[in-house]
Amino acid sequence: MELILGEVPWIVVLIILPLTGGMACFLFPTISKSLGLLTSLAVISCVWGLGWQLEEDGAQRYAIGGWGAPLGIDLYADGLSLVMVAVAALVGLGISVYSSSYFRRDKANHFWPLWLFLCGALNALFLSSDIFNLYVTLELLGLTAVALVALADGSEALTSAMRYLLINLMGSLFYLLGVAFLYHSFGSLDIAILAQRVEPSPAVWAAVGLISAGLLLKTALFPMHFWLPAAHASAPAPVSALLSALVVKASFYILLRMWLEIFPIVGISFAQLLGLLGSAAVLWGGIQALRQTRLKLLVAYSTVSQLGYLFLAFPLGMSIAWKGALYMLLSHAVAKAAMFMAAGNILAAGGHDRIADLSSITQRLPLTLTAFSLAGISIMGLPPSGGFIAKWLLLEASIQSGQWWWGAILLLGGLLAAAYVFRVVSHVFTQAEATHEAREVPARMEWTALVLALVVIFLGVFASWPLAMMEIGSPFGGGS
Repeated sequence: MELILGEVPWIVVLIILPLTGGMACFLFPTISKSLGLLTSLAVISCVWGLGWQLEEDGAQRYAIGGWGAPLGIDLYADGLSLVMVAVAALVGLGISVYSSSYFRRDKANHFWPLWLFLCGALNALFLSSDIFNLYVTLELLGLTAVALVALADGSEALTSAMRYLLINLMGSLFYLLGVAFLYHSFGSLDIAILAQRVEPSPAVWAAVGLISAGLLLKTALFPMHFWLPAAHASAPAPVSALLSALVVKASFYILLRMWLEIFPIVGISFAQLLGLLGSAAVLWGGIQALRQTRLKLLVAYSTVSQLGYLFLAFPLGMSIAWKGALYMLLSHAVAKAAMFMAAGNILAAGGHDRIADLSSITQRLPLTLTAFSLAGISIMGLPPSGGFIAKWLLLEASIQSGQWWWGAILLLGGLLAAAYVFRVVSHVFTQAEATHEAREVPARMEWTALVLALVVIFLGVFASWPLAMMEIGSPFGGGS
């Protein structure tokens, strides 16, 4: 059994499997739901196989077609890649289960192929070691995400999708121009080779600026977040969940990977700038979330705020800070997927998501409100939750480095998160007469949101294993 597991190229299977599943769903739409669920379960199994392989043999490099870099394209997996494909598979399974009850037949025929293509693009992105291959996967990811946003009916969804498309194309253009500068200067696209060859020069500074601008735009870091709330709020609930949990994290992953391996020469000034922008995102997103009148917009602005925490690791620059940022990414992905699913359940039951009128709806959905509350615990950074572990690691890094002001941002962000989470949860304790009969929400949709919310609590209780996974291949340098 161990011999079989060790010989399977899981790093390749993780890319081919969801793409094949997407094509099968397109060709056989009548059984697309079953095919989608089976594919999501199979992806989970492949992630387990890759994790076993990495634990046994360390970081893996696979030359596609037998032609390795610099002539060919390599795939690469280490602890950082493993965490990313694991969270994509976990949240992806939840989205698949939720969507199996959410979409009607006509929408489902479009959703399943697009969703599985997006899943394949995510896995390919997380396992790529070639900066042009990263561009290709980023484009596939963006185009499928735009199509998924447009699945919602109405002009608002179409407008949001078109704005999202233009932002994606602009970000991709900046990124591609930066790639061209690096290839022209150093004659390679492989990250490992570039890490050895890159030296300070005007071309490198231009590449750093262009690539960073493009990725920050796609990540929706303040003040480049203007496209995110409308796109996330107008999309169908499972699409909002995957956008917030996974899609915006992909561009951050590329920035993190390139920062750790290619751009260490950038220096502390740019790192401090990213930290300042992250701090502004934490505070601005939290304040805007408090001001919203619709639940899905509140959760969308919460995403703007939570993304800011990821960038606090850049000025800290310590191994413990990188682990904290990655654990924040993991916890936020699961918690925000649960939150958007809960918001989707409330919208499906009551026909609206106006926060002021939630009292007549929320008391009929105890599982949904429990899921929202448990996910909110992680968003606030309270124990026991994955968000608490992430903030604790970042706080410890800020104290060790003597940069206490980043720790103050963590605390202020937690207070703002508590304010907007309790603003929603308070409606559970407010008696109100039902203005109309609430529609029944499928139990599968409620339980999926609750299970994901429980997972984010388990991430706080059982943190040692995910943190140990991050050490494979020493992606953060292994030092403090």
